[in-house]
Amino acid sequence: MTTEAARSASGAPAAPGAVLFSPSAVVASCVGFVLIGALQALYGPAIPAFREEYALSPSAAGLGLSAHFVGGVAGVLLFDRIFGRVGNRRILGVSYVLMAAGAAGFALAPNWPLGLAAALLAGLGFGGIDYGLNQLFAVGFGHRSTAMLNILNAHFGVGAILGPALIAAVGAEHYPAVFLAFAAANLPLLLCLRGVRDRAPQPADAASGETGGQVLGRSLGSVLAVFVALYVLHVGIEAGVGGWEPTHLETVGYGAGVAATATSVYWLMMTVGRFLVAPLALRYSPQAIITVSCAGMTVCLLLAAVPGLAPYAYAGVGLFIAPIFPTGLPWLGRAAPRARRAGAVVIAASMVGGVVAGPALGKAIEWSGIRAVPLLLCGVSALCLAATLWLIRATRTTPAPR
Repeated sequence: MTTEAARSASGAPAAPGAVLFSPSAVVASCVGFVLIGALQALYGPAIPAFREEYALSPSAAGLGLSAHFVGGVAGVLLFDRIFGRVGNRRILGVSYVLMAAGAAGFALAPNWPLGLAAALLAGLGFGGIDYGLNQLFAVGFGHRSTAMLNILNAHFGVGAILGPALIAAVGAEHYPAVFLAFAAANLPLLLCLRGVRDRAPQPADAASGETGGQVLGRSLGSVLAVFVALYVLHVGIEAGVGGWEPTHLETVGYGAGVAATATSVYWLMMTVGRFLVAPLALRYSPQAIITVSCAGMTVCLLLAAVPGLAPYAYAGVGLFIAPIFPTGLPWLGRAAPRARRAGAVVIAASMVGGVVAGPALGKAIEWSGIRAVPLLLCGVSALCLAATLWLIRATRTTPAPR
């Protein structure tokens, strides 16, 4: 038995720099992100069929996606508790099985309470895959991790585009068949898990017990709190634009078809943006990329208040917001290498941001009107930029004392 194989068999952490994914496992991971993106996007287009089948009110039908998000947060926190104690292959395998079982259960549920329970179960698997693969990609590719995270998360966008398109192609009334097909598509990925190293390498500074530097003048708790705020706020913007862009565009004079198309372009630009930033991540730091992203997002939201520019400005928002989620994870890992749960906290926070954005923005719109949507979101984006600049100052390091 080789030294590397013996280390894996004994359950010891893999050496820093060890290959964490085989090429087939990388491809399978990207397919997995296509599937979780599709799952999240399938609920909305199927709502008319839910309502008819189960005689639901709009708010009751909307609980399907809420149950999915609750399960997602629970999945992130649950699998974080066992991450490092249980092998990576087992965590990902259980997550795929849970997601497949939940999707199949949702398709076959005889009543709405069981459907909600199935959506919760699917969300658990969703959260485990989202957390597990993001964590592993953040440490598994060395200096290429930021680029690989952007590519991975771009495939989430591919799924989010394909899911509604599939529902539209077959008809919402056939949503059970789509969910069953989705469940079946998860299972072949289990065969590719043998290409995932069972133990993730630790960051070199964490493995040696040293941070390699000190966070200047800031406590680790305050740094993590601002990272969480950045993730909550930027996901709130992401969900806010996706949810309110059509209404805003119709209010300022665009037709329903144009508004719907512009919103689809917004989601498409998020996907394109992550693919485009991957090569840039090999040359520029995460801090620089996120700073440019937040600044560009703020300017685009300000321009979206001008009716003639609004559809194009919203597309720009999608392009600039795209890299923030995947690019922030490696930055966080380097800023707090010994805070093992930091990644789980910010990923869970991002899901919470998506849940609370709708009600919070809705209440603000009640006070200010639909036309103020881009300006409200611009204010939130400015807070993201301020948080980023604060983090750049706070996470500068000095050499550790000898």
